[in-house]
Amino acid sequence: MELELWQSLSIAGLVLLIVEILTPTMFFVNLALACFVTAGVSVYFDSLNILVPVWVVSSAVFLWLLKPLQNRNKGSAGTGMDKYIGQKARVIETIDDDGGVISIFDERWNARSENGEKFAVGSKVYITRNENLTMFVRKEK
Repeated sequence: MELELWQSLSIAGLVLLIVEILTPTMFFVNLALACFVTAGVSVYFDSLNILVPVWVVSSAVFLWLLKPLQNRNKGSAGTGMDKYIGQKARVIETIDDDGGVISIFDERWNARSENGEKFAVGSKVYITRNENLTMFVRKEK
């Protein structure tokens, strides 16, 4: 049993979707969508002189259309420790050079004063940086 061209292109599209799932880069999905478009065109035309340009152009169009979706999410979620920098926190154990504790996003973090200043319980502070699991804080403006 021999596969028709549209079936082969559809299988290629599915394989590319699986690759996209395994490596979420928003690149292979564009190629997969182009395979599906080309599979649809291949029902009416079987010439590679038509299908190859259709695949190339549709790949470029999908890359152009979906790139804003990929860029929209960059940096917006704030992943890792960088999402804490610049945030306001509440002191729950007195902070000085030797340490203390803050609360931010309902989480408890070890904290130290950035400039040696002492902060009483209940004070509001800003996180300036972190080292490992210790947040460094300064006075609220």
